[in-house]
Amino acid sequence: MERQDKIDIKSKTLSELQEDFVSQGLPRYKALQVYRWLHRGVSSFEEMTDQSKALREQLSQKYYISVATIEKKQVSAYDNTVKYLFSLPDGECVESVLMQYHHGYSICISTQVGCRMGCTFCATGMCGFARNLCPSEMLAQIQSAQQDQNIRISNVVLMGMGEPLDNYENVLRFLELVSSDEGMNIGMRHISLSTCGVVDKIYDLADRKLQLTLSVSLHAPNDAIRSQTMPINRKWGVDTLLKACRYYSKTTGRRISFEYAMIAGVSDSDDCARELAHKLKGTLSHVNLIPVNHVSGNGYQKSDGPRLHRFCQILNDSGITATVRRTLGADIDASCGQLRRRHREEVAE
Repeated sequence: MERQDKIDIKSKTLSELQEDFVSQGLPRYKALQVYRWLHRGVSSFEEMTDQSKALREQLSQKYYISVATIEKKQVSAYDNTVKYLFSLPDGECVESVLMQYHHGYSICISTQVGCRMGCTFCATGMCGFARNLCPSEMLAQIQSAQQDQNIRISNVVLMGMGEPLDNYENVLRFLELVSSDEGMNIGMRHISLSTCGVVDKIYDLADRKLQLTLSVSLHAPNDAIRSQTMPINRKWGVDTLLKACRYYSKTTGRRISFEYAMIAGVSDSDDCARELAHKLKGTLSHVNLIPVNHVSGNGYQKSDGPRLHRFCQILNDSGITATVRRTLGADIDASCGQLRRRHREEVAE
């Protein structure tokens, strides 16, 4: 990706950067030094204080460094969850959510500006699609949150704005960069990727055996319900998707995490629970039951507590491991898409 005829340096792998430096007559070891600076989250070449002024000037003429600037920030009074609205240099905005657990900090990042999947319960989908994020813009979200909170983030979830497998090549490169020993060094087993069901890419991802956790937004046990709420189901139905998921588990040895939005009167009946249990039987999986988020304009209501626990009990009694997801940042609308949507409305006024 280029901007103003400059090259996106942070989206380059270490080997690519080394080749670039050698081709320019620069020492190969300098590339490693610069690479380390980039993955510490510097926003300019001037911050690379162990490099000569001449080299910093040379780099600034050819490359640019992607940054994610905090446009807005909300902090939950309940659990210190932090929701960020980051602005990018072209004026677009994306959201990230930082969560604190007993094992450390996790961040949920965006992979696209908007989304073209059109799921009816999703605030991001209601705003349409603008563009893909490049790998450096995904890294920049993590780096900005770390710098803001003065912490080290140990877990990454690709479940923010956008469909990661719809921006597949950039996401693959991001995964290579974020797990790099000389970079942020976040291991694949500490990364989760969420998809609404881009089946062909699930097969490809399985064959790469990256050892990340695959989360699949299932949200319904059959095509009749799922096609109403998730347009992608009209291309790849539930049975086709689950076949790909079983292939992923068998190939990688990794358990699939199924996300299931509990929408009152739509997807939360006892019959839905029994059908879901039947469909998932024999699949290495875990089901996360999620009370659907309130999104203005769609009319959906979340299931109440007794219905949630009844649904969960049916699954567990049927041999399917299921839990009700703990809600973080409930007072700040921590699900992605809502802060950006309000920001766009405010700017338009």
